Amino acid sequence: MRYGAMNFPVTPVVNEIEAFAEMGFDYLELAMDPPHAHYTVIRQHEKDILNALDAHSMGLVCHLPTFVHTADLTPGIREASLSEMLNAIDVVAEMGVSKAVLHPSYVAGMGMFVMDTVRRHAFESLEVITARAEQRGILLCLENMPPDCGLLFEPEEFVEVFTRFSGLRLTLDIGHAHIESKRGKRILDFVERFGDRLGHVHISDNSGKSDEHLPMGKGKINFSKVIRSLKQAGYADTVTLEIFSEDRRELVASRKRFEKIVASCKL
Repeated sequence: MRYGAMNFPVTPVVNEIEAFAEMGFDYLELAMDPPHAHYTVIRQHEKDILNALDAHSMGLVCHLPTFVHTADLTPGIREASLSEMLNAIDVVAEMGVSKAVLHPSYVAGMGMFVMDTVRRHAFESLEVITARAEQRGILLCLENMPPDCGLLFEPEEFVEVFTRFSGLRLTLDIGHAHIESKRGKRILDFVERFGDRLGHVHISDNSGKSDEHLPMGKGKINFSKVIRSLKQAGYADTVTLEIFSEDRRELVASRKRFEKIVASCKL
């Protein structure tokens, strides 16, 4: 497996590359959010970003804009959000990146009361986004969300998605899947059902109550079971540590812990 870390978008991207390179990560997962990682800023600093990655022999996975609403009930918000996604995809392609993570649409406002309408908008937007990604040669990996986001958090919800969009892959967010799930059952269900569609993995720990982004071992996730299931599914690709600790040494400690379990896990 290859291990990456995600930038904090309030810090210049090149600074984050330097920090993660020093920690020994294989790649940067670039969260394309303002103020320092919006697609317009990335385009301005593209040469410096790519040079820094090349200097440290690091790869790049992109995470398309997080705080947008492509299934919003307000047409103008929905259209603006979709425009942000498409522009970001174009910049991803310009940088020569082949894999991008996509958050599904958030459910906001009155959306919880008209979920059929929200789902329709979400699928309409997904049609446009996946078409642009395919046109630009980018593997798009759709992320499972926490339950409080209201959409695409249960494995059953992904059946229709993967049926309709054959080129789409799954970003399994282990922390998201653990929330409100007894003994981590939802995580294992995702791997069992969609092991052949896994394209990317996010790891962090939590108590099972909220998306805390804790270091491994600080929450209640049984990573031995999770890693065994990933290995049984034949997964050996990118793993991003989404651990948002002020002490970034926790990132390295968690990666080493994860690697140790991977090495010791016998099938």
